[in-house]
Amino acid sequence: MPEYTITFARSARKELERLSSRVVRRVFPAIEALARDPRPLGCRKLQGVENLWRVRVGDYRVIYQVLDDELVVDIVAVRHRGQAYKLK
Repeated sequence: MPEYTITFARSARKELERLSSRVVRRVFPAIEALARDPRPLGCRKLQGVENLWRVRVGDYRVIYQVLDDELVVDIVAVRHRGQAYKLK
């Protein structure tokens, strides 16, 4: 299986920078793992939006889009579970 490229939306990068280093140490390995398997066990497709997925990392959610034709995983948001599904 080919490896995907990970890209970040500007807003997702800013959200990641605002998180504590402890949370980032837990979230970042999950994001890197998406390059090998963009739809890992436990990921869910978000309802009501096209082509958005989420993976849980403790109390945080990584929301991302998979572009299979381009082999890209685009990270859209990295948020606490209470705010994760309030996408614009």
